[in-house]
Parts: sequence; structure tokens; C-alpha cells
Amino acid sequence: MEQFVTSRDGTRIFAKQDGDAATDAPTLVFANSLGTTLELWDQVLPLLPDGMRIIRFDNRGHGRSDVPSGPYTMGAMVSDAEAVCDGFEVKDCVFVGLSVGGMIAQGLAIKRLDLVRGLVLSNTAAKIGNKKLWRDRIDIVRQKGMSGVADDVMSRWFGRAFRTSPDVKPWKEMVSKVPVEGYCGVCSAIAGTDFYTPTSGLRLPTLGIAGSEDRSTPPDLVRETVDLIPGSEFKLIRKAGHLPCVDQTEAFAETLNGFLYRIGHSVSAG
Repeated sequence: MEQFVTSRDGTRIFAKQDGDAATDAPTLVFANSLGTTLELWDQVLPLLPDGMRIIRFDNRGHGRSDVPSGPYTMGAMVSDAEAVCDGFEVKDCVFVGLSVGGMIAQGLAIKRLDLVRGLVLSNTAAKIGNKKLWRDRIDIVRQKGMSGVADDVMSRWFGRAFRTSPDVKPWKEMVSKVPVEGYCGVCSAIAGTDFYTPTSGLRLPTLGIAGSEDRSTPPDLVRETVDLIPGSEFKLIRKAGHLPCVDQTEAFAETLNGFLYRIGHSVSAG
């Protein structure tokens, strides 16, 4: 099932539901990284346990969601995720966020703990980079366009083996198609976000996932964030870059499924 939901500021967010359609089924909500669409998770879905309700959405400025004028704020992006969850009558989901999606996950858990019973924070952090880094990124994107920076993005996302293989082509094409306004808008949201203090107040089952070859959010940064949450778990996936659901799909799915089983959100580990 596909539908648009309307966020608090009127932005339409494109969302898709797969798997079990019952609202009382154990639910997973996925949030994407900067520069990707909900297709980021296509390879993972067939490897998930049976009986799950799976909800994905395109971040504002990406895919089939609206592209409002920037800059965006993290508060607005969290409200987008909230609108998706409310639109699909989500309660007690496990929210899986990658990169900026992981920031959205933290913000949603802080704001609406009734929606989230567990977090998977993949290749993300409470604070990513600094304002100068993101300001410089925005300037380069506005000068060169998305196709002009796609190769650089691939070098941050993937290790050499994947980056030099034919498998990288669709991901480069995906980045090249992102609207400049949407990409820069989300960059601004990341630049203005520091969740160290609020995330340290969270108390819910949490899994952190990092890639050994991730140049965007190195493993130590991911571990530092998940360590803010007492009782959290951490998994390093070898030979994975910034998108382990892409370049190490089976290892990512196995890690996620094991967590879902341990916290009682699925009846099998895969």
C-alpha cells in the first residue's frame, strides 16, 4: 500500500507499507539516509521475519515526497516521521534509521515514546560533522549539482570493492536524481542537530550498527552515540561502508533480525 501523508507544515510525505497489513502486527519503520529514497531497503525486506508490518517513507526533498524550500530543520523531519506513524496507526514500532534517518529516530523517540519501543541506529550519531562542513557541502552541491558530486558521495558511502563494481551504478543514479533543494535542505537539518543531551535520557532497547569502512560516520562515532543509552547493543559489520544494508545486506539483516528476536518483536531470528 502506498499513500501520501501530510506533515505539520503541509509537506506531503510519500510512504509505503509492505508485509502484514494488520495494525496490530509487529511493525518496523525505516528512515533513509541523505541522498537516498525508500528503495534503500529493498534488498533487506525479503530477509526479514514473516509476519512483520514494514513501513518506509521518502524524506522531504527526496523521492516522491514534496520538495519545500529550504533550509529544513530536524524538528520538521521528525514531524514528518511522526505524521507517517500516525497516518499508518503505528504504536510500539521498532524504528530503524540510517544516517540522518538515525537522527530522526532519536528525535522521534524523544518526542513520541508511545510510537517507538525499540531503536536501530545504523551508521549515525547524535551529532554528525559541524556547521562549516555542512555549509561547505551545500556550497559545492549548489555549484556542481547532484551529478557533479555523485562520485564523491560514492567514495564516502562505499568501500573500494563495491565502489568499483557494477553494483554501484544504481546508487550513483539515485543520488544524481535528488533535487538540489532537497539535498541541501536536509544538510541544513543535520548541521543544526545535536542530540547528545536528549538521547542520553532515552531508556529503550537500542541497537547500534556501524560499518568498518564507513567514512561518513566512523564506528567510534556510532558507538559513542549508542553508549549514551543504557543497555544498548553495538554491532560492527566488517567490509561495510555507510550503507551496510546495501553492501553487506545479509549481515545487516541477520543483525537486525537477531535484535528483533531478542527484544520479543519477532517470533524468529530470521
